[in-house]
Amino acid sequence: MPVATACPASSLPLDRKTAAIVFLAFAAAYFCSALVRAITATLSPVLSQDFALQARDLGLLGAGYFLGFASTQLPLGAWLDRHGPKRVILCFLSLAVLGCLAFSLAGTFAWLLAARVLVGMGVSACLMAPLTGYRRWFDGPAVLRANSWMLMTGSLGMLASTLPVQWLMPLTGWRPLFWILAAMILLSMGVIAWVVPAWQKNADATPGAPGTAGAEASYAMVWRSRYFQKMSPLAFFNYGGLVAVQTLWAGPWMVKVAGYTPLEAATGLFYINAAMLVTFWAWGMVNPWLVGRGWSANRLIGWGVPVSLLVLAANIFAGSATGWLGWALFCMSSSALGLAQPAVGMAFSPSLAGRAMSAYNLMIFGGVFVVQWGIGLAVDAFRAAGLTEVASFQAAMGVFLCCCIASYGYFLSVNADNSPQ
Repeated sequence: MPVATACPASSLPLDRKTAAIVFLAFAAAYFCSALVRAITATLSPVLSQDFALQARDLGLLGAGYFLGFASTQLPLGAWLDRHGPKRVILCFLSLAVLGCLAFSLAGTFAWLLAARVLVGMGVSACLMAPLTGYRRWFDGPAVLRANSWMLMTGSLGMLASTLPVQWLMPLTGWRPLFWILAAMILLSMGVIAWVVPAWQKNADATPGAPGTAGAEASYAMVWRSRYFQKMSPLAFFNYGGLVAVQTLWAGPWMVKVAGYTPLEAATGLFYINAAMLVTFWAWGMVNPWLVGRGWSANRLIGWGVPVSLLVLAANIFAGSATGWLGWALFCMSSSALGLAQPAVGMAFSPSLAGRAMSAYNLMIFGGVFVVQWGIGLAVDAFRAAGLTEVASFQAAMGVFLCCCIASYGYFLSVNADNSPQ
């Protein structure tokens, strides 16, 4: 992975070997984050049975993770800029360990939900922390590549949440799985504490430059940015919806609409996440080449989103004929949205990058919470109105599609380049 060849004297440049080691350390934590994020899709049949969950309960349980995740994003950004990735992620991951242990001991739905929120809070720095560091330690194309490969690592974690979890269930039951997750998170914390460099506060600030008023600066410049405003609806509905489908609703759709068994649904989720792993690996390989030929993140998103909307519409129309392949194609065609996060970070100075990316992450995971729970509420509402289960899922996804179309229309309507002005 290429790194910056010329860095400010007071910042901390990384040679290629160190960069690779630091990337792997952060990737281990993000793997655990993605695994615990997506595991509810695989466990949804057994949790529904053990706790008598309806669709709205299952949606709220999945969304609870993202509620906890989103609730930390604003303070997280300021803390990252002030204290650096290493200190912040270690503090946050401690909460994730406690959340996993609490989830394994849950006896009621309320307990499950509270533990899920705590886990979401605990892993909420697992992507923002490394991206904040990469913004200072790597050059532009390397930041895009590192972001794509972090998302690839996340897909690997989601992959592990499917068939491997399904295979372990008869041997361990679902509660001990969360003991294992807690141990894995502790191990990743040890590696990060060992290999990640210390942070030099505000080392890259240039007096008078936009966004370099110091680590104590507010989010005002981020919120005022036309570019940030242009990208935010896509983050909320399109990117948030992608995560909502990949981490939860693809599973219930396969079981309740397409008629899959739980094992077949877990296999389908495995294939979906394997497809996403390959997709993000490919983005990491081609991003530097595309950037060199004028294909900016904005341009790629502008071409990619309509394809994802067409695939989503086809999946809804096909109904029970839509299985794992349809949802894999939707997720893959939505993957260009992953380029927006580093693009937003690079639109601001390095001293403001933590706040810019965390604010954008707030939009994404706020959207995941709303879409994930909203689909569950809509499914139950359409069922109460007399629709069949299949038609209820189609109608709920249709509402989601309309929101995505509207956000893409807003993206096209706002004239703003990738600068914070």
